[in-house]
Amino acid sequence: MTRRLRVLVFLVVMVLIAAGGLVVAWARHDDEEPVTILGTWTGQQAEQFESLLRGFGIPFRYQGTAAQREVLLSKVQSGEPPDVVIMPGIGELAEYAGQNRLKPLNGLYDPQEYGAPWKPTGTSSADVYWVPVKADLKSIVWYREGEKPANSPAPMRSWCIGMGDDGASGWPGTDWIEDLVLQRSGPDTYQDWVLGENGVTWGSTPVRTAWEAWAGLLRQDRGAARHALLTDHRGVSDGRGLLFARWGGCALEHQGSFARSFYSAADARRARLTDSAPLLPGGGYPVRGHEVSGDFAALFSDRPGARALIRRLASRAGQQRWAELADVFSANRRVEPQGGTVERETAERLRSGPRCLDASDVMAPAVRDAFYEAVLLTIARVAAGRDPGIPGLLQDVQRVQDAQSATGGDDGGAALKSVCSTR
Repeated sequence: MTRRLRVLVFLVVMVLIAAGGLVVAWARHDDEEPVTILGTWTGQQAEQFESLLRGFGIPFRYQGTAAQREVLLSKVQSGEPPDVVIMPGIGELAEYAGQNRLKPLNGLYDPQEYGAPWKPTGTSSADVYWVPVKADLKSIVWYREGEKPANSPAPMRSWCIGMGDDGASGWPGTDWIEDLVLQRSGPDTYQDWVLGENGVTWGSTPVRTAWEAWAGLLRQDRGAARHALLTDHRGVSDGRGLLFARWGGCALEHQGSFARSFYSAADARRARLTDSAPLLPGGGYPVRGHEVSGDFAALFSDRPGARALIRRLASRAGQQRWAELADVFSANRRVEPQGGTVERETAERLRSGPRCLDASDVMAPAVRDAFYEAVLLTIARVAAGRDPGIPGLLQDVQRVQDAQSATGGDDGGAALKSVCSTR
């Protein structure tokens, strides 16, 4: 080999080594890019969540927004989805899974730590695409300490109600309808309605009579109905929520376990809970179950850092730390509840007896939005002294659901096939 050839070979080898080093360096750089997370938590809870994440030792960038659905859709359409998304419900996630946009979470956590209805089995797919990382209890009513209500239907003037939200308005009203269906007709009928099975349609008797009972409550006080339509579910700007607002005038709040986060620290210590069933309009129903809701984490990316973050977040240790930092509840059955009597009562209801996932959270987004709109129209018409036209409103929602089914509604086998659990 001539000297010139040896020099040429040496240079080629050095170039290849350098190129390889660049590839390795770039791969290392990519792996060290912060994990991007999109969630709904803002303010103090966002700070608490970020504190939890810092303890994982994984670089991250968190974005919290009340308009999460719109922000996520925009990011997905632009080809830049977050690595991790945390959403309040699985209807939207099922659609993304059906579009093959989500990555399976298989092997990232112990499924035995999450019981039904949280456990992401009962689907037609062997893969799991989401895991609950925060749990909330519904089908409860908050009242002020020392003012426990009687076990009988409460009048409209007693209720603290607000429909407003930074994101989708109307969901506090759908909670009323859902709870009425559950307490009047039981978990089996509730599940059939949510999944559109066994002839339980939007216009069927269990749904229609529940809606009529709620409209009857609203008719008792048109002024209160109008106020509910114009009021934020978190209360006014005094930071005391609806139940403890300075303008007062109400004594009961039909809201989930997260409601205490809207109260001041002193007020939260005076808040007590009871089951909603006896207080709902139409009669003193027995407690047939509780609605539950959750914030579910899913992966749009297979990056090692994103997978490691999910593994830590869903673990018993991660969930226990999250509960301690933010005074929240976990669906992980190995996590010990924090706090006093109210916290223990909440945790017990979250883990025992019939529990059903929040209906609107499970529904396809188009159906959910039609549900929200129908609820708001009901309140607006009652407040204006008009017939709410319930049969027509239910037909409209049913048409949306039928159209969704006619176009395929493909969820890739990811959607739950059951939403209630009796154990």
